[in-house]
Amino acid sequence: MKAMILAAGKGTRVRPLTYDLPKPMIPLLGKPVMAYLIEHLAKYGVTDIMVNVSYLHEKIEEYFGEGDQFGVQIGYSFEGYTKDDGEVVPMPIGSAGGMKKIQEFGGFFDQTTIVLCGDALIDLDLKSALFEHKRKGALASVVTREVPWDKVSSYGVVVADADGRITEFQEKPDQAVAKSNFISTGIYIFEPQVLDLIPSGVTFDIGADLFPLLVERGVPFYAQRRPFNWLDIGSVSDYWDVLQNVLMGEVAHMDMPGIRIEEGLWVGLNTSIDWEGTVIEGPVYIGSGCRIEAGAHIIGPTWIGHGSHICKDAEVVRSVLFEYTRVLSEVSLFETIVFKNYSVDRHGEMKHVSEYSSEEWVNARDRRNKRRNDGADESNHNYTKERS
Repeated sequence: MKAMILAAGKGTRVRPLTYDLPKPMIPLLGKPVMAYLIEHLAKYGVTDIMVNVSYLHEKIEEYFGEGDQFGVQIGYSFEGYTKDDGEVVPMPIGSAGGMKKIQEFGGFFDQTTIVLCGDALIDLDLKSALFEHKRKGALASVVTREVPWDKVSSYGVVVADADGRITEFQEKPDQAVAKSNFISTGIYIFEPQVLDLIPSGVTFDIGADLFPLLVERGVPFYAQRRPFNWLDIGSVSDYWDVLQNVLMGEVAHMDMPGIRIEEGLWVGLNTSIDWEGTVIEGPVYIGSGCRIEAGAHIIGPTWIGHGSHICKDAEVVRSVLFEYTRVLSEVSLFETIVFKNYSVDRHGEMKHVSEYSSEEWVNARDRRNKRRNDGADESNHNYTKERS
């Protein structure tokens, strides 16, 4: 079996993270989400992996190279063109269009291929999924997941009969017209014949275009319902939720990096913590080269990227700070993602640093006093460390 990782999109719903990173490079525990996918494929012996790239393609190519460090072989297909002056211009051609381009160029898809979106964590049993695909004689299979009805409009909805054969595919339907609450997880298994149905030289999407075509043509096209963990990073709020789960240890096989110096607290190399009046409630990871000044209050689940600086009496609560973030004295960050000059709250509201006024920054002492009065300091934390 071969693999295809879809990695050409801009990831607009995950801005500002994707202003400077392609979506598959968004980090979880300091490692790009796509790295976990490649490791998962390698675990099942899938070592020939093609990746379509476009937006910020060089970030992916420079990190993964040809895949030697993962024990796999990775190839890339760039979607776009190069101007006469050498400028490279990204121009995605749709997930199915990207696969067609690869097939016409070198015939890579000459056997059963598993297709994965590059922006989700999975622990799917690939061997079992392939077995079901073959047993049913499918030319195409899609792994599905049941979601609440109020979430169906965010996904491609799969309608299947009792045997699992897909009879209809609705791309992001309104809840009122959705015929199922089983959605596509972006995990597909294709036989080479499927590529023959994709038109050449046009933008063509797997969900919006190819799947309806498969139903129309009566191709053996099946949905699989199987238990597995699927953590989708479709939006900034999704990313915040996923990281909270990961930091709480609720995702198997994802271990905290660094050195555990106390229960619930991990640190990287050469990190300085002034414990005078400092309180840390885990789980918290503090990256290498970080400086934590006296009186800081850090409440987990929190990730503090390497090279960051938490100043005196600052407070960081259930937040994600990318590398080289500086939190000024007595400033409070509450359920916030900070990425370079931007901050995003857990609901996806984004602000540039220039949009803040001094009055908008909540004083950390006031925040702590309010939380104590509300009784919030006692909830859902398994580790507290304070030294004088």
